[in-house]
Amino acid sequence: MLSREKLAQVLEGRTFSTIILGIILFNAALMGMETSPSLMARFGGVINFLDQLCLIIFVIELVAKLYAHGLRFFRSGWNVFDLIIIGIALIPAAHGLSVLRALRVMRVMRVISVAPSLRRVVEGFITALPGMGSVFLLMAMIFYVAAVMATQLYGADFPEKFGNLTASALTLFQVMTLEGWAGDVVRPVMEVHPYAWLFFLPFILITTFAVVNLLVGLIVNSMQAAAEADTKAAEEDHFKNIIARLEAIERRLDQK
Repeated sequence: MLSREKLAQVLEGRTFSTIILGIILFNAALMGMETSPSLMARFGGVINFLDQLCLIIFVIELVAKLYAHGLRFFRSGWNVFDLIIIGIALIPAAHGLSVLRALRVMRVMRVISVAPSLRRVVEGFITALPGMGSVFLLMAMIFYVAAVMATQLYGADFPEKFGNLTASALTLFQVMTLEGWAGDVVRPVMEVHPYAWLFFLPFILITTFAVVNLLVGLIVNSMQAAAEADTKAAEEDHFKNIIARLEAIERRLDQK
């Protein structure tokens, strides 16, 4: 029987991670097949069996990790993430909880915890959240001021788009995304208010090109920092392994 240390090395190894990644992707394909009535009518039994088999493998993996790491298992946020995802899949979809059956597709999200590159992306995004909160607050202030102004300026002539604060905010969000902003919003308003472009163009420049790009810059910087941290950690591990090997060689020489 494998010791806890050996089992932990196997579970964290590249070969095992690749196998689990393949099973996750295979399970994702199975859950996609379950949405096809024709496939379920012909192969429903096989698909459900394979789906349950994948779930059993995931449960065994989690149990093995709990045994190998003990309480240290819960120190890793990714292990807790996997536990929550699999726990949701184990909840029966009966007694009014049928919506939980749809949440089983979240098992696909386990790809994030298995693939190092995806982990770096998510870690960079999480690191950027505090800065993003400030940007979102700035965006909310801009939207509030612009929505109040648009309601007062254009609400009487365009009640559907600017009749109240909520309608104005939704219309301005459409303008910010540049989805039909000219033909659906700005040009009809300019037919009644020729100088409306003096309001909409600065709004687009501030929100779409300035604030949104600021968000992108924060996320990119956080991802770069996460990648550099991973590289530094990998280099430190490499040097530690070299030192350990040199020490082992030195001990052998001393014994001779």
